[in-house]
Amino acid sequence: MLNFVAQLKIMPKIAIKGQEMPASPIRKLVPFAETAKKAGKTVYHLNIGQPDIHTPEVALQAIKNLDHKVLEYSHSAGFESYRNKLALSYQKQGIPVNAADIIVTTGGSEALIFGLMSACNPGDEVIIPEPFYANYNGFAVMAGLTVVPVTATIENGFALPPVAQIEAKITSKTKAIVICNPGNPTGYLYAQHELEQLRDIVQKHDLFLFADEVYREFCYDGAQPYSVMNLKGIEQNVIMIDSVSKRYSMCGARIGAIISKNTELMQAVLKFGQARLSPPTVDQIAAEAALETPTSYFEEVVSEYVARRNIMVDGLNSIPGVFCPKPSGAFYCVAKFPVDNAEKFCQWLLEDFDHNGQTVMMAPANGFYATPGAGLQEARIAYVLDQAHLKAAVECLRVALEQYPGTTR
Repeated sequence: MLNFVAQLKIMPKIAIKGQEMPASPIRKLVPFAETAKKAGKTVYHLNIGQPDIHTPEVALQAIKNLDHKVLEYSHSAGFESYRNKLALSYQKQGIPVNAADIIVTTGGSEALIFGLMSACNPGDEVIIPEPFYANYNGFAVMAGLTVVPVTATIENGFALPPVAQIEAKITSKTKAIVICNPGNPTGYLYAQHELEQLRDIVQKHDLFLFADEVYREFCYDGAQPYSVMNLKGIEQNVIMIDSVSKRYSMCGARIGAIISKNTELMQAVLKFGQARLSPPTVDQIAAEAALETPTSYFEEVVSEYVARRNIMVDGLNSIPGVFCPKPSGAFYCVAKFPVDNAEKFCQWLLEDFDHNGQTVMMAPANGFYATPGAGLQEARIAYVLDQAHLKAAVECLRVALEQYPGTTR
Protein backbone atom coordinates (compact mmCIF):
# COMPACT_ATOMS: atom_id res chain seq x y z
CA MET A 1 0.00 0.00 0.00
CA LEU A 2 2.81 2.40 0.88
CA ASN A 3 4.55 1.70 -2.44
CA PHE A 4 1.31 2.43 -4.26
CA VAL A 5 0.94 5.74 -2.42
CA ALA A 6 4.57 6.58 -3.15
CA GLN A 7 3.97 5.99 -6.84
CA LEU A 8 1.04 8.41 -6.75
CA LYS A 9 3.06 11.05 -4.94
CA ILE A 10 3.38 14.27 -6.91
CA MET A 11 6.97 15.11 -7.80
CA PRO A 12 8.27 18.55 -6.76
CA LYS A 13 8.07 21.14 -9.53
CA ILE A 14 11.18 22.76 -10.95
CA ALA A 15 11.70 26.50 -10.69
CA ILE A 16 10.06 29.00 -13.02
CA LYS A 17 13.55 30.12 -13.97
CA GLY A 18 14.34 26.57 -15.08
CA GLN A 19 11.18 26.46 -17.16
CA GLU A 20 11.95 29.84 -18.74
CA MET A 21 15.49 28.92 -19.81
CA PRO A 22 15.33 28.83 -23.62
CA ALA A 23 16.59 25.92 -25.69
CA SER A 24 19.57 26.67 -27.90
CA PRO A 25 18.61 27.30 -31.55
CA ILE A 26 22.17 26.33 -32.39
CA ARG A 27 21.81 22.83 -30.96
CA LYS A 28 18.05 22.10 -31.03
CA LEU A 29 18.25 20.22 -34.34
CA VAL A 30 21.17 18.04 -33.19
CA PRO A 31 19.00 14.89 -32.79
CA PHE A 32 17.97 15.15 -36.45
CA ALA A 33 21.60 15.59 -37.51
CA GLU A 34 22.61 12.53 -35.49
CA THR A 35 19.87 10.48 -37.15
CA ALA A 36 21.00 11.68 -40.58
CA LYS A 37 24.57 10.61 -39.84
CA LYS A 38 23.42 7.19 -38.64
CA ALA A 39 21.61 6.87 -41.96
CA GLY A 40 24.95 7.36 -43.73
CA LYS A 41 24.55 11.00 -44.75
CA THR A 42 27.39 13.51 -44.65
CA VAL A 43 26.20 16.54 -42.66
CA TYR A 44 27.93 19.88 -43.26
CA HIS A 45 27.74 21.66 -39.91
CA LEU A 46 27.11 25.34 -40.57
CA ASN A 47 25.03 25.63 -37.41
CA ILE A 48 27.71 26.35 -34.80
CA GLY A 49 30.78 28.55 -34.58
CA GLN A 50 33.29 25.79 -33.90
CA PRO A 51 36.24 26.73 -36.14
CA ASP A 52 38.37 24.05 -37.79
CA ILE A 53 41.33 26.46 -37.70
CA HIS A 54 44.23 24.97 -35.73
CA THR A 55 44.85 26.24 -32.21
CA PRO A 56 48.19 28.12 -32.01
CA GLU A 57 51.06 25.72 -31.38
CA VAL A 58 52.39 27.83 -28.47
CA ALA A 59 49.15 27.21 -26.56
CA LEU A 60 49.19 23.48 -27.22
CA GLN A 61 52.85 23.23 -26.24
CA ALA A 62 52.15 25.02 -22.96
CA ILE A 63 49.73 22.22 -22.06
CA LYS A 64 52.09 19.48 -23.24
CA ASN A 65 54.96 20.97 -21.23
CA LEU A 66 52.91 21.33 -18.05
CA ASP A 67 55.01 20.08 -15.14
CA HIS A 68 52.86 21.14 -12.19
CA LYS A 69 52.81 18.67 -9.30
CA VAL A 70 49.55 20.20 -8.05
CA LEU A 71 46.86 21.90 -10.15
CA GLU A 72 46.11 24.59 -7.62
CA TYR A 73 43.46 27.30 -7.62
CA SER A 74 44.41 30.59 -9.20
CA HIS A 75 43.43 33.98 -7.78
CA SER A 76 39.68 34.45 -8.24
CA ALA A 77 40.45 37.25 -10.70
CA GLY A 78 42.84 35.01 -12.64
CA PHE A 79 46.61 34.70 -12.64
CA GLU A 80 48.29 38.10 -12.28
CA SER A 81 50.83 37.19 -14.96
CA TYR A 82 48.02 36.48 -17.44
CA ARG A 83 46.17 39.70 -16.61
CA ASN A 84 49.37 41.73 -17.04
CA LYS A 85 50.10 40.20 -20.45
CA LEU A 86 46.47 40.51 -21.53
CA ALA A 87 46.47 44.22 -20.61
CA LEU A 88 49.66 44.69 -22.63
CA SER A 89 48.07 43.02 -25.65
CA TYR A 90 45.12 45.43 -25.45
CA GLN A 91 47.46 48.40 -25.15
CA LYS A 92 49.29 47.29 -28.30
CA GLN A 93 45.92 47.48 -30.09
CA GLY A 94 45.32 51.01 -28.79
CA ILE A 95 42.80 49.90 -26.15
CA PRO A 96 43.45 51.67 -22.80
CA VAL A 97 43.29 48.75 -20.35
CA ASN A 98 45.37 47.97 -17.26
CA ALA A 99 45.61 44.66 -15.41
CA ALA A 100 43.50 46.14 -12.59
CA ASP A 101 40.64 46.57 -15.08
CA ILE A 102 40.53 42.82 -15.89
CA ILE A 103 38.94 39.84 -14.18
CA VAL A 104 39.51 36.46 -15.85
CA THR A 105 36.39 34.33 -16.14
CA THR A 106 35.36 30.82 -17.13
CA GLY A 107 34.61 31.79 -20.71
CA GLY A 108 33.06 34.95 -22.10
CA SER A 109 29.64 33.62 -21.07
CA GLU A 110 30.52 33.78 -17.38
CA ALA A 111 31.95 37.27 -17.91
CA LEU A 112 28.64 38.55 -19.25
CA ILE A 113 26.57 36.71 -16.62
CA PHE A 114 28.70 38.14 -13.78
CA GLY A 115 28.57 41.58 -15.39
CA LEU A 116 24.80 41.57 -15.77
CA MET A 117 24.24 40.31 -12.22
CA SER A 118 26.60 43.00 -10.88
CA ALA A 119 25.11 45.87 -12.89
CA CYS A 120 21.41 45.02 -12.89
CA ASN A 121 18.68 44.12 -10.43
CA PRO A 122 16.10 41.37 -11.03
CA GLY A 123 13.25 42.91 -13.01
CA ASP A 124 15.50 45.38 -14.84
CA GLU A 125 15.47 45.61 -18.63
CA VAL A 126 18.37 45.37 -21.07
CA ILE A 127 18.10 46.60 -24.65
CA ILE A 128 19.76 44.40 -27.28
CA PRO A 129 19.78 44.97 -31.06
CA GLU A 130 18.36 41.83 -32.66
CA PRO A 131 19.16 39.35 -34.05
CA PHE A 132 21.62 38.65 -31.24
CA TYR A 133 23.62 35.73 -29.84
CA ALA A 134 20.88 33.42 -28.63
CA ASN A 135 22.50 32.64 -25.27
CA TYR A 136 21.99 36.28 -24.23
CA ASN A 137 18.37 35.24 -23.64
CA GLY A 138 19.54 32.52 -21.27
CA PHE A 139 21.92 34.86 -19.45
CA ALA A 140 19.06 37.33 -18.94
CA VAL A 141 16.89 34.58 -17.46
CA MET A 142 19.72 33.62 -15.06
CA ALA A 143 19.99 37.24 -13.91
CA GLY A 144 16.22 37.76 -13.72
CA LEU A 145 16.26 40.41 -16.46
CA THR A 146 13.93 41.23 -19.33
CA VAL A 147 15.40 41.49 -22.82
CA VAL A 148 13.96 44.39 -24.81
CA PRO A 149 14.84 43.92 -28.49
CA VAL A 150 15.36 46.67 -31.02
CA THR A 151 15.24 45.20 -34.50
CA ALA A 152 17.99 45.55 -37.10
CA THR A 153 16.88 44.49 -40.57
CA ILE A 154 18.52 42.19 -43.09
CA GLU A 155 17.60 44.66 -45.85
CA ASN A 156 19.84 47.23 -44.13
CA GLY A 157 22.64 44.73 -43.57
CA PHE A 158 21.82 44.63 -39.82
CA ALA A 159 23.18 48.12 -39.20
CA LEU A 160 22.47 49.76 -35.84
CA PRO A 161 18.79 50.77 -35.69
CA PRO A 162 18.09 54.54 -35.61
CA VAL A 163 18.71 56.35 -32.31
CA ALA A 164 15.04 57.30 -32.02
CA GLN A 165 14.05 53.65 -32.31
CA ILE A 166 16.47 52.71 -29.52
CA GLU A 167 15.43 55.57 -27.24
CA ALA A 168 11.77 54.64 -27.71
CA LYS A 169 12.55 51.35 -25.92
CA ILE A 170 14.00 53.03 -22.82
CA THR A 171 11.86 52.94 -19.67
CA SER A 172 12.41 53.51 -15.96
CA LYS A 173 13.46 49.84 -15.75
CA THR A 174 16.15 50.06 -18.45
CA LYS A 175 19.61 49.46 -17.01
CA ALA A 176 21.87 48.55 -19.91
CA ILE A 177 22.42 48.15 -23.63
CA VAL A 178 24.18 44.98 -24.83
CA ILE A 179 25.92 44.66 -28.21
CA CYS A 180 28.23 42.18 -29.92
CA ASN A 181 30.86 43.75 -32.17
CA PRO A 182 31.62 42.27 -34.68
CA GLY A 183 28.28 40.57 -34.37
CA ASN A 184 27.11 37.05 -33.85
CA PRO A 185 24.92 36.01 -35.70
CA THR A 186 25.16 38.69 -38.41
CA GLY A 187 28.87 39.45 -38.78
CA TYR A 188 27.99 43.15 -38.81
CA LEU A 189 30.76 45.48 -37.60
CA TYR A 190 29.60 48.65 -35.87
CA ALA A 191 31.45 51.72 -37.12
CA GLN A 192 32.88 54.30 -34.74
CA HIS A 193 30.05 56.74 -35.42
CA GLU A 194 27.46 54.07 -34.51
CA LEU A 195 29.24 53.36 -31.22
CA GLU A 196 29.35 57.10 -30.54
CA GLN A 197 25.58 57.21 -31.05
CA LEU A 198 25.27 54.52 -28.39
CA ARG A 199 27.64 56.49 -26.16
CA ASP A 200 25.35 59.51 -26.38
CA ILE A 201 22.30 57.39 -25.47
CA VAL A 202 24.12 55.77 -22.56
CA GLN A 203 25.34 59.14 -21.30
CA LYS A 204 21.92 60.76 -21.63
CA HIS A 205 20.03 58.00 -19.80
CA ASP A 206 22.79 56.88 -17.37
CA LEU A 207 22.97 53.29 -18.60
CA PHE A 208 25.63 50.60 -18.75
CA LEU A 209 26.98 49.59 -22.16
CA PHE A 210 28.10 45.96 -22.49
CA ALA A 211 30.14 45.11 -25.58
CA ASP A 212 30.97 41.53 -26.49
CA GLU A 213 34.16 41.97 -28.53
CA VAL A 214 35.32 38.36 -28.84
CA TYR A 215 35.56 38.53 -32.65
CA ARG A 216 37.69 41.70 -32.74
CA GLU A 217 40.54 40.09 -34.69
CA PHE A 218 38.25 38.97 -37.50
CA CYS A 219 37.47 42.09 -39.54
CA TYR A 220 37.60 42.14 -43.33
CA ASP A 221 37.98 44.33 -46.40
CA GLY A 222 40.10 46.87 -44.54
CA ALA A 223 37.49 47.43 -41.80
CA GLN A 224 38.97 48.27 -38.40
CA PRO A 225 37.27 47.43 -35.09
CA TYR A 226 36.65 50.26 -32.63
CA SER A 227 36.50 49.19 -28.99
CA VAL A 228 33.96 50.66 -26.59
CA MET A 229 36.87 51.10 -24.19
CA ASN A 230 37.97 53.99 -26.43
CA LEU A 231 34.68 55.87 -26.11
CA LYS A 232 35.26 59.16 -24.28
CA GLY A 233 33.04 60.34 -21.45
CA ILE A 234 31.46 57.00 -20.46
CA GLU A 235 34.45 55.20 -18.99
CA GLN A 236 32.40 54.28 -15.88
CA ASN A 237 29.51 52.95 -17.97
CA VAL A 238 31.41 50.62 -20.29
CA ILE A 239 31.94 46.89 -19.76
CA MET A 240 33.86 44.88 -22.36
CA ILE A 241 33.53 41.10 -22.67
CA ASP A 242 36.32 39.04 -24.21
CA SER A 243 37.31 35.40 -24.73
CA VAL A 244 40.02 33.18 -26.18
CA SER A 245 37.50 30.77 -27.74
CA LYS A 246 37.26 32.18 -31.24
CA ARG A 247 40.40 34.35 -31.36
CA TYR A 248 42.73 31.38 -30.92
CA SER A 249 40.33 28.62 -31.97
CA MET A 250 40.31 27.46 -28.33
CA CYS A 251 36.58 26.98 -27.71
CA GLY A 252 37.29 24.15 -25.28
CA ALA A 253 39.58 26.34 -23.17
CA ARG A 254 36.96 28.10 -21.10
CA ILE A 255 38.76 31.39 -20.54
CA GLY A 256 37.18 34.80 -20.94
CA ALA A 257 37.49 38.19 -19.32
CA ILE A 258 35.38 41.09 -18.14
CA ILE A 259 37.03 44.49 -18.47
CA SER A 260 35.86 47.79 -17.00
CA LYS A 261 37.18 51.01 -15.43
CA ASN A 262 34.23 50.97 -13.00
CA THR A 263 35.92 49.79 -9.78
CA GLU A 264 32.64 49.42 -7.83
CA LEU A 265 31.23 47.13 -10.50
CA MET A 266 34.46 45.14 -10.74
CA GLN A 267 34.52 44.63 -6.96
CA ALA A 268 31.02 43.15 -7.25
CA VAL A 269 32.13 40.94 -10.15
CA LEU A 270 35.08 39.72 -8.07
CA LYS A 271 32.70 38.57 -5.34
CA PHE A 272 30.86 36.43 -7.89
CA GLY A 273 34.27 35.16 -8.98
CA GLN A 274 35.18 34.27 -5.42
CA ALA A 275 31.95 32.29 -5.08
CA ARG A 276 33.07 30.02 -7.94
CA LEU A 277 36.65 30.06 -6.52
CA SER A 278 38.78 30.46 -9.65
CA PRO A 279 38.86 30.21 -13.42
CA PRO A 280 40.44 26.98 -14.78
CA THR A 281 44.15 26.73 -14.06
CA VAL A 282 45.28 24.69 -17.08
CA ASP A 283 43.17 26.75 -19.46
CA GLN A 284 44.72 29.98 -18.14
CA ILE A 285 48.20 28.58 -18.75
CA ALA A 286 47.23 27.85 -22.36
CA ALA A 287 45.56 31.26 -22.78
CA GLU A 288 48.61 33.08 -21.42
CA ALA A 289 50.84 31.20 -23.84
CA ALA A 290 48.46 31.99 -26.70
CA LEU A 291 49.27 35.69 -26.25
CA GLU A 292 52.65 34.87 -27.80
CA THR A 293 50.95 33.83 -31.06
CA PRO A 294 52.71 35.54 -33.99
CA THR A 295 50.87 38.14 -36.06
CA SER A 296 51.26 35.90 -39.10
CA TYR A 297 48.78 33.46 -37.53
CA PHE A 298 46.00 36.06 -37.59
CA GLU A 299 46.94 37.26 -41.07
CA GLU A 300 46.57 33.71 -42.39
CA VAL A 301 43.34 33.09 -40.49
CA VAL A 302 41.73 36.34 -41.65
CA SER A 303 42.73 35.59 -45.25
CA GLU A 304 41.15 32.14 -44.96
CA TYR A 305 37.93 33.50 -43.47
CA VAL A 306 37.63 36.10 -46.21
CA ALA A 307 37.88 33.34 -48.82
CA ARG A 308 35.32 31.25 -46.96
CA ARG A 309 32.97 34.20 -46.51
CA ASN A 310 33.11 34.98 -50.21
CA ILE A 311 32.41 31.37 -51.18
CA MET A 312 29.42 31.19 -48.85
CA VAL A 313 27.89 34.64 -49.31
CA ASP A 314 28.47 34.88 -53.06
CA GLY A 315 27.23 31.31 -53.44
CA LEU A 316 24.07 31.98 -51.46
CA ASN A 317 23.32 35.16 -53.39
CA SER A 318 23.67 33.25 -56.66
CA ILE A 319 20.71 31.04 -55.68
CA PRO A 320 17.42 32.51 -56.94
CA GLY A 321 15.39 34.04 -54.12
CA VAL A 322 18.17 33.94 -51.49
CA PHE A 323 19.53 37.16 -49.99
CA CYS A 324 22.58 37.35 -47.74
CA PRO A 325 24.33 40.64 -46.84
CA LYS A 326 28.13 40.39 -46.87
CA PRO A 327 29.46 40.66 -43.30
CA SER A 328 32.54 42.68 -42.36
CA GLY A 329 33.55 40.59 -39.37
CA ALA A 330 33.32 37.40 -37.30
CA PHE A 331 32.59 34.19 -39.25
CA TYR A 332 28.82 34.19 -39.49
CA CYS A 333 26.20 35.42 -41.88
CA VAL A 334 22.41 35.46 -41.84
CA ALA A 335 20.60 34.58 -45.06
CA LYS A 336 16.95 34.99 -46.01
CA PHE A 337 15.54 31.99 -47.88
CA PRO A 338 12.49 31.79 -50.15
CA VAL A 339 10.74 29.29 -47.86
CA ASP A 340 7.58 29.14 -45.79
CA ASN A 341 9.51 28.64 -42.58
CA ALA A 342 13.29 28.43 -42.15
CA GLU A 343 13.14 26.17 -39.10
CA LYS A 344 10.96 23.68 -40.98
CA PHE A 345 13.38 23.94 -43.92
CA CYS A 346 16.39 23.29 -41.65
CA GLN A 347 14.70 20.24 -40.14
CA TRP A 348 13.63 18.96 -43.59
CA LEU A 349 17.24 19.22 -44.78
CA LEU A 350 18.26 16.76 -42.08
CA GLU A 351 15.23 14.46 -42.14
CA ASP A 352 14.17 14.21 -45.77
CA PHE A 353 16.90 15.54 -48.04
CA ASP A 354 20.28 14.57 -49.33
CA HIS A 355 22.26 15.44 -52.44
CA ASN A 356 24.71 12.68 -53.33
CA GLY A 357 24.53 11.54 -49.71
CA GLN A 358 25.20 15.03 -48.36
CA THR A 359 23.11 17.60 -46.52
CA VAL A 360 23.47 20.80 -44.49
CA MET A 361 22.77 21.81 -40.92
CA MET A 362 22.00 25.49 -40.24
CA ALA A 363 20.69 27.38 -37.21
CA PRO A 364 17.17 28.80 -37.70
CA ALA A 365 17.45 32.55 -37.16
CA ASN A 366 14.14 32.98 -35.36
CA GLY A 367 15.96 31.75 -32.24
CA PHE A 368 18.26 34.80 -32.47
CA TYR A 369 15.33 37.22 -32.26
CA ALA A 370 13.31 38.13 -29.17
CA THR A 371 10.44 39.60 -31.20
CA PRO A 372 7.82 36.90 -31.85
CA GLY A 373 7.53 36.08 -35.54
CA ALA A 374 10.81 37.75 -36.53
CA GLY A 375 13.39 35.98 -38.69
CA LEU A 376 11.06 33.17 -39.75
CA GLN A 377 12.61 32.93 -43.22
CA GLU A 378 16.19 33.41 -42.07
CA ALA A 379 18.98 31.09 -40.96
CA ARG A 380 22.40 31.73 -39.44
CA ILE A 381 25.37 30.14 -41.14
CA ALA A 382 28.86 29.73 -39.65
CA TYR A 383 31.44 29.51 -42.43
CA VAL A 384 33.86 27.49 -40.31
CA LEU A 385 34.43 24.56 -42.69
CA ASP A 386 37.12 24.28 -45.34
CA GLN A 387 36.49 25.84 -48.72
CA ALA A 388 35.67 22.58 -50.53
CA HIS A 389 33.03 21.68 -47.97
CA LEU A 390 31.51 25.16 -48.10
CA LYS A 391 31.17 24.90 -51.87
CA ALA A 392 29.50 21.51 -51.45
CA ALA A 393 27.16 22.97 -48.81
CA VAL A 394 26.10 25.81 -51.13
CA GLU A 395 25.35 23.28 -53.88
CA CYS A 396 23.27 21.23 -51.42
CA LEU A 397 21.22 24.32 -50.57
CA ARG A 398 20.77 25.16 -54.26
CA VAL A 399 19.38 21.68 -54.97
CA ALA A 400 17.37 21.58 -51.74
CA LEU A 401 15.44 24.73 -52.59
CA GLU A 402 14.41 23.12 -55.87
CA GLN A 403 12.98 20.13 -53.99
CA TYR A 404 11.66 21.57 -50.71
CA PRO A 405 7.82 21.55 -50.71
CA GLY A 406 7.70 24.91 -48.91
CA THR A 407 9.86 26.90 -51.37
CA THR A 408 8.01 30.15 -52.17
CA ARG A 409 9.91 31.71 -55.07
